[in-house]
Amino acid sequence: MKTKAGNSQEQRTRAHNVRGERKVSMSESRKRVSGALCPGVDVKHGRSASRISRTRKPAGMSVEDWQIVLRRDFGASQNFVMKNVGSEPIFSDFVIENPETGGRYRVAIRSDRPGPNYCSCADFSTNTLGTCKHIEFALARLGKKRGAKKAFQEGHKSLHSSVTLRYGMKRAIAFSAGTECPPELKRIAEEYFDKTGFLKPDKFLLFDEFLRRASKITHELRCYDDALQHIARVRDQLKLREAVDMAFGNDINGTLLDGMLKVSLYPYQRKGALFAARAGRSIIADEMGLGKTVQAVVACEVLARLVGIERVLVVCPASLKYQWKSEIERFVDRTSLVIEGLLASRQALYRADSFFKIVNYDVIFRDRDEVMKWSPDLIILDEAQRIKNWKTRLARSVKRLESPYAIVLTGTPLENRLEELHSIVEFVDRFHLGPRFLFLHEHQVTDDVGMVVGYKELGKIGRTLSPILIRRKKREVLAELPERLEKTFFVEMTREQMQHHDENAETVARIVAKWRRFKFLSESDQRILTTALQNMRMACNSTYLLDKNTDHGRKCDELMTLLQDVFEEPEAKAVVFSQWIGTHELIARRLEAAGWDYAFLHGGVPSSKRKDLVARFNDDSRCRLFLSTEAGGVGMNLQHASAVINMDLPWNPAVLEQRIGRVHRLGQRRPVRVINFVAGGTIEHSMLSLLSFKKSLFAGVLDGGQNEIFLGGSRLKRFMESVESVTASIPQAALSEPQLPSGAITDETAGALESEEIEVAEAPPAASPAHQPFADLVSAGLAFLDKLGEILAVGTEGASEAAAQTSRTGEVGAKRPAEAPVLQTDSKGMSRQNASLLEAVQSFVEKDDAGRTYLKLPAPSAATLKKLADVLYKLSGK
Repeated sequence: MKTKAGNSQEQRTRAHNVRGERKVSMSESRKRVSGALCPGVDVKHGRSASRISRTRKPAGMSVEDWQIVLRRDFGASQNFVMKNVGSEPIFSDFVIENPETGGRYRVAIRSDRPGPNYCSCADFSTNTLGTCKHIEFALARLGKKRGAKKAFQEGHKSLHSSVTLRYGMKRAIAFSAGTECPPELKRIAEEYFDKTGFLKPDKFLLFDEFLRRASKITHELRCYDDALQHIARVRDQLKLREAVDMAFGNDINGTLLDGMLKVSLYPYQRKGALFAARAGRSIIADEMGLGKTVQAVVACEVLARLVGIERVLVVCPASLKYQWKSEIERFVDRTSLVIEGLLASRQALYRADSFFKIVNYDVIFRDRDEVMKWSPDLIILDEAQRIKNWKTRLARSVKRLESPYAIVLTGTPLENRLEELHSIVEFVDRFHLGPRFLFLHEHQVTDDVGMVVGYKELGKIGRTLSPILIRRKKREVLAELPERLEKTFFVEMTREQMQHHDENAETVARIVAKWRRFKFLSESDQRILTTALQNMRMACNSTYLLDKNTDHGRKCDELMTLLQDVFEEPEAKAVVFSQWIGTHELIARRLEAAGWDYAFLHGGVPSSKRKDLVARFNDDSRCRLFLSTEAGGVGMNLQHASAVINMDLPWNPAVLEQRIGRVHRLGQRRPVRVINFVAGGTIEHSMLSLLSFKKSLFAGVLDGGQNEIFLGGSRLKRFMESVESVTASIPQAALSEPQLPSGAITDETAGALESEEIEVAEAPPAASPAHQPFADLVSAGLAFLDKLGEILAVGTEGASEAAAQTSRTGEVGAKRPAEAPVLQTDSKGMSRQNASLLEAVQSFVEKDDAGRTYLKLPAPSAATLKKLADVLYKLSGK
């Protein structure tokens, strides 16, 4: 016997396509028969006499027959191009090409009825109808050929036997005996296939044994690729389940699993991680705050150790990319890279070596080719409700990604409509819920005009999904939960925000350089420094806090998205803190536009009215959000809430604890979620990563936390050392959107400092403006000015060299190097340029009659003196 996958010419052209007669697993009403199904419709031979609605099923017609007729009508009207690549005129293999889209599909025609034919398109593989528009196009064309009617009446007869994949409601491997199949092969097949011709469930692991035995018989047996691929997937799944059960089945206390990690898991998290690993492709749909991220990361670690996966792609919202990187590094010893930047940068990052690569949804459409070149073993979709609308380009792009394993994370797999759930499940297994039209027909209740008025048999959906979906609610795992859960969301800055941020960072850098030189700051410099630091922080929320006109910033929009998830829990309430009223003004605008009720407490609310605000929040079920400045951080009981959201973080940990303490306090009966928004690549990001808000790091920096902003002695020293320690490591920020002119530091901003706690944060190292060689001073012929010009020239060259070095060190995957300051400093803190300058001018230093030193210069021209004054002003660092 010959076991073939395409040796002959005919076989090479049909290896992916030829199918034995298909059995569509449906009720009797779905079985395909010739004759009228409703007035004017003939499923076997004809078109509909009158046009069938594409949106409403005609009365008296089954939903399957309706869908067949729609495909038949649509296919027959297309201008596809068809090429016969087989050896027969009718029962042959064809290539159908759509000239508009360029799509090419392999079609095998074996009957004029739905079922026995085959097409390589996605619709055919999932619709369970046994036909598609490409098959219907081919049948319409072939029906016009001479001899077609007779051929279809006699039917297709195959000499060879075949093993095919049947695309019914449940995919199955089928054996079809050819007209010349030897009795011996039939007897062997009966050991592996049931009476209906389908492969027995316990024989998948023994299929290679069947092929070996069949190959010894002189008869052609064709096993098609899609059948072999399906068998391989089922076998891999069975082996994976066995491996996970063997490795962790007796690990009752989680000792073995926790030993693979840097953290210990809660029991329900261990269960979720092993469920995902065992399923291979799964959905973790736990309620928000239960730790879906750690479960996904742990599942990846399990699969890495059991089946050797090496490449994991995390697709998430842009604001969560660095959060993912941080949590991966906290949980496991695996490398991770955030994919960002322009196309060339992203391409280089895809080529770089790392176990995890983290990318946001928005670039998948543009980067799909790069992703598939990298060929991930496993794909994680976080916040997968982003693909709930199957019609969007984003959803289509994501669903085109391919990987052997997948984990989908969403706290809200179903928000409004059943088709959202179907769309999300499609990424995990596009066959699991069946075709969309049939799924909706079975579970939607519609009125006389076709409007959806309800749903039915939802329990059946849950049972169907149980092999691939796990969902726990907080109340189910309450005993396992900690009292307090904290999570940080990194939010991307806009270009306009970053311009404000960086301009103020330059001011901070200049004053820090002054402090390094003189170990002293005037009261004026202290005020400018604290103002610049506050401006940097305010820019992290929105440009509105600085200019009161524009609103460039993403935190408020991310908050609205987060609140939708929080309020999925019917009785959930949240408290939102921000130091600045301006942030709350932006939030209030969005809440009012969405029609959400809220309470707002700030320093301007009289004490007599504060109690009423708190009472309304606690007692009114419609008021689910409490906005507060630091005025609400002390002395108020807001424990009716279960979530605390910090739009910005106070640098003093005690103030942060006061905020959280309004909700997380004695008597709180639910776990409290603390969510912190941090602007990525900014002063906020650097403080969070470098200092981790160590207790009392900044406590006592200011005199008693009063309105005083002037420092002295050891307090000033500690303050400046804190600032200095965080001015060299702000992470790189990914920017977007066009740039607008930035505002300057305002008196209003400076005044605000007097009523707020001074909060120190890092700023990026900023180079002083590059100094140009002053040729006019050289031309004056003055020895001093000649020397000064040389020194300044060296400074400029040093800056260029430093910039070049920065460029050279910008390797893929490396952290952004700190920019080299133009004024190079030695170990004593004095710039090398300044030291050279002092040495150069010694010959010009003289003493007066009182013994005071002064610099004696020959008088140059007025223009030269002006330039000299400008130079000295720049060197002063002011």
